[in-house]
Amino acid sequence: MTTALGIVVPCYNEQEVLPETAKRLLELMSRLQNTGVITSDSAIYFVDDGSKDSTWQLIQNLAAQDIRVHGVKLSRNKGHQNALLAGLSVAKEDAVVTVDADLQDDINVIEEMVQRFSEGCEIVYGVRMSRTVDTAFKRGTAQIYYKVLESVGVEIIYNHADYRLMSQRAVRHLQEYSEVNLFLRGIIPLLGFPTGTVYYDRSARFAGESKYPLRRMLALAFDGITSFSVTPLRFIAALGLAVFLMSFAMVAWVLYGRLFMDAAIPGWASSVIPIYFLGGIQLLSIGVVGEYVAKIYMETKRRPRFSIETVV
Repeated sequence: MTTALGIVVPCYNEQEVLPETAKRLLELMSRLQNTGVITSDSAIYFVDDGSKDSTWQLIQNLAAQDIRVHGVKLSRNKGHQNALLAGLSVAKEDAVVTVDADLQDDINVIEEMVQRFSEGCEIVYGVRMSRTVDTAFKRGTAQIYYKVLESVGVEIIYNHADYRLMSQRAVRHLQEYSEVNLFLRGIIPLLGFPTGTVYYDRSARFAGESKYPLRRMLALAFDGITSFSVTPLRFIAALGLAVFLMSFAMVAWVLYGRLFMDAAIPGWASSVIPIYFLGGIQLLSIGVVGEYVAKIYMETKRRPRFSIETVV
């Protein structure tokens, strides 16, 4: 079966790598078209997520040179997850692959993804076989993150980012999820359609700088937890109960010592340390609760997740 394939590539300040990315994707598409794997009207959609460099100009030039290339320009930067969703809303092919522009994900496994799609899989995940190109810090924190998500009940594919194929039906159902706080890696496994997995080796970034520094990685990680699990709130309740019981035990111990042993606890540590301890727990708990309240606040506004300025 020949498949009409769309490839969505979110771009934010990718002028250094974009020409090479387009070259490799077009070569891959030509090969798949010549072998009858995908149709001649298959297309690539580069989504400019409010770039401040010449990314959009490059996309326009690419679209003018090859009818298979399309550009989607967002009116402002809305973040990687929203850019992906914007591209998915424009692509109308039978199957749509999302892949980052940095060429770290092996695009050659797209052929295997399409094959799995033709076999009946409506969602095909691209999963890294190893993280050897990552730093030890990034590799270690990523493994801890996946374990934390799993422990709080979030359904997520281990070592999978946003490299995947989705059928048009799966994309339509994804668009029915209307939350503003997007974490696609957690939402898509909830769709429940037949899924498959392809494995690949991740490469180093071809050019340019990573658009996910530590600050953004931590923000995405926290979004993934708070958007799909109330376990942190339940942990706060359990911690509060534990502190209450510990405080009650301390009071009982002090009273016992005073009434039956005629002894008192000297010094200020016994009073000051618990005050700081309880104060820290309270501030931490208020912060976690505040994060959930902030998400509720953002959701109730019902603001659009992205605005498309131009499509070429």
